Amino acid sequence: MRTNPDVLIIGGGLAGLASALHLSKKGLKVILIEKNTYPKHKVCGEYISNEILPYLFWLDLDIRKLRPTIISNFEFTAQNGKTAKTKLPLGGFGISRYELDHFLLQKAVQNGCTIITDNVNHISFENDIFTVTTSEEILSSKIVLGAYGKRSNIDQVLSRDFISKKSPWLAVKGHYKGSFDESLVALYNFQGGYCGVSKVENDVINICYLADFDTFKKYKNIEEYQKSVLYKNKKLKGIFENSTSLFEKPLTISQISFDKKEPVENHILMIGDTAGLIHPMCGNGMAMAIHSAKIASELVLDFYYGKIESRSEFEKKYIKEWKKHFSKRLFFGRILAKALTHKNLTYIMTTIAASIPALLSFIIKQTHGRPITIE
Repeated sequence: MRTNPDVLIIGGGLAGLASALHLSKKGLKVILIEKNTYPKHKVCGEYISNEILPYLFWLDLDIRKLRPTIISNFEFTAQNGKTAKTKLPLGGFGISRYELDHFLLQKAVQNGCTIITDNVNHISFENDIFTVTTSEEILSSKIVLGAYGKRSNIDQVLSRDFISKKSPWLAVKGHYKGSFDESLVALYNFQGGYCGVSKVENDVINICYLADFDTFKKYKNIEEYQKSVLYKNKKLKGIFENSTSLFEKPLTISQISFDKKEPVENHILMIGDTAGLIHPMCGNGMAMAIHSAKIASELVLDFYYGKIESRSEFEKKYIKEWKKHFSKRLFFGRILAKALTHKNLTYIMTTIAASIPALLSFIIKQTHGRPITIE
C-alpha cells in the first residue's frame, strides 16, 4: 500500500497533467494514475484557443518548443457549399495530443510527480479519506481529482447519471499529409454530423469528425461512410481526396455523451471532459480542460492549507466556479450543435453569418472565454 500523497489524480490527459503541474509547482506531493502509456494519439480536434496561453507560461510550459501551427481564421461550410468566414477573436494554435500530452508528462515528472500506469478499479470515501484501488495496489489520499476523460468504468463505479444512457454519437480522427491553409481551422457540415480540419505541428493535417451512430451503422466501414455521407460536402470531399492518411486506420470512439455531468461526485472534483464535454464543433474542449485544472488546483491549495476550512465549502466553491466559467459555454454548444443537425436551419444560419462576419465572431465568443488571468 502506497500511502498519503497530498493529491491523487485519476487520468493523465490535459486536465490531469495540468493539475499535476500546478500542484507540484506549489510543493504538493502528487500521484497521477493513467491507464495508457505515452506518447499516444487521441481522438481530438487538436486546436487550442489562446485564452490559456498565460496559464501555460505560468506552468513553465513553453509550447513554442513543439512548433505548433498558429491559427487565426475560422471557416464554416454547410453541406450545400455555402461558407461563412471570420477572424478568430483570440486566435489559437494547432498541436497534436501525441506531442502535447507527452510534453506535459515530462514536465510533471521533472516537477517530482509520481506517474502510475494502471487501471483504477474502485474508489471509496470514508472518514474523510479516499481509498483508490488499482489492479496492482491500494492508495489513500485526502484529495482526489477525476480527470479520466469522457467515459470510463469509474463512472459506473460512481453510478453517475449519464453513464446509464446510450449516446448517439461517435467520433473518428486521423492525421493526413496534404495541402491546407495552416492559418485556418475549418468546420464542415454533413448530414448527421460535422468535421473539423486544421493543421498541427510538422505540417500535418488533423481531420476529426463527430457522426450520428444511427446513420453510421448503415455502412460497412468508415471509408464507405465517408464517401457516402461526408463527401456530399464537396469541400470536405476535396480535402479527403487530395490528402494521404498517415495512420494505418482512423481512430474511433463511441458513446460520446454531451449530457450534463456533476462537477463533484462522491466528493471527487471532476475536471476536463470528466466534468462536462462541450461539442467538438465549438473547438474549445482542450482549453476548457486546462482552465478547469487551474480552477480546481487553486481551490485544492486553499483547502490543503486551511484557507477553506471544510470539505463542504471546498466542493461548493468548485461547483460555483466551474458553473461560472463553463455552464454557459456548454449550454450554448448544445443549442448550436442541435441547430446544425437541421439542414435548412444550417443553410439559413450559414447564409446570414456569411453576410455578417461579426455574427459568426459573436457565436464563437459564446463558447470561448477571456484570456486566463494569473494572480
